Amino acid sequence: MPVSLATSRRTRRSFYTARVEALGVSAYTVYNHMLLPVCFRSLEEDYRHLVSHVQLWDVGGERQVELRGTDAARLAQLMTPRDLSSAAIGQCLYAPLVDAGGFMVNDPVVLRLAADRFWLSIADSDVLLWAKGLAYGLGLDLAVSEPDICPLAVQGPKADDVMAAVFGDAVRAIRFFRFETLRFRGHPLIVARSGWSKQGGFETYADDPAVGLELWDALWEAGQPFGIGPGCPNLIERIEGALLSYGNDILHGDNPFECGLDRFCHLDRPIAFMARAALETAAAQGITRRIRGLRIGGPATPPAAEPWPVHGQGRRVGEVRSAVWSPRLATNIAIAMIGRDFWPAGSRVEVETPGGARPAIVADLPFV
Repeated sequence: MPVSLATSRRTRRSFYTARVEALGVSAYTVYNHMLLPVCFRSLEEDYRHLVSHVQLWDVGGERQVELRGTDAARLAQLMTPRDLSSAAIGQCLYAPLVDAGGFMVNDPVVLRLAADRFWLSIADSDVLLWAKGLAYGLGLDLAVSEPDICPLAVQGPKADDVMAAVFGDAVRAIRFFRFETLRFRGHPLIVARSGWSKQGGFETYADDPAVGLELWDALWEAGQPFGIGPGCPNLIERIEGALLSYGNDILHGDNPFECGLDRFCHLDRPIAFMARAALETAAAQGITRRIRGLRIGGPATPPAAEPWPVHGQGRRVGEVRSAVWSPRLATNIAIAMIGRDFWPAGSRVEVETPGGARPAIVADLPFV
């Protein structure tokens, strides 16, 4: 019998939940204690529409942890090895958050709204509580909060046209990973050129339910000539593009070097962050495993709901963390944590899938 998700007030609804339900959402996950759509028609139908047209996504589960006050910049920097000192107002920065032991806590996009105000647009973990604890324990002068903001994403190759129909051509000038405050029917909204797909698009940050619903309806209407449809972050598209998912591909027991995030670890700069000693040790010792891609042979497998062991030369050498059938590549593809001896592209391994052992070849990321 099919398994259903029982919801309650603990699984919060976004400003847009009624809209996605009216449009036929077929599956949710829970993300930051909120409902996040994961499918409408089917995984493959949603994928084909996303890469060809444009979609409207309810990503209200992408919560904002706000740091505001005198020590906001100091706390933001303490949490990440990425140098934030030169971050400009209006800039978005991907920044791994790392605890004192050097282990991944989250990998948000950081938005700098003012000299003393940041939003951490977080993946699925309780950063709010961690940030509050750090601020209190260190006696920092700032407020840490989670404002009720529900991002709404417009993603796909026709996203610029839809956004321009609502916000005017000024939206086309927003550069990648930058944001501007634009007005929608007199209400100021932060609009960023960002989003969890490689197809291009925008995220808007509504801070009022009524405004959010008006924005949804305006974008939906404007998108009709462009074949707009409801959508959500798509498993096929994100694995093809190697968009890593915290909690799936990245786990708390991983350090950023193992996750391929070396370029965001600025150990050569005089910045104060809590993981410095641990990451300097990890860098000096080197790592023995790293996230790599896999092409897995055989017919289509189901998406990986749990780790699949990877074997090479008669021993376990890693695990698949996410996997899916790629229609574009006509093969199963996966994101896996792999031991050092099997990092080179072309290395041959074997994956224990739910349907039995399959041959696989190590590949560079991204696949597409």
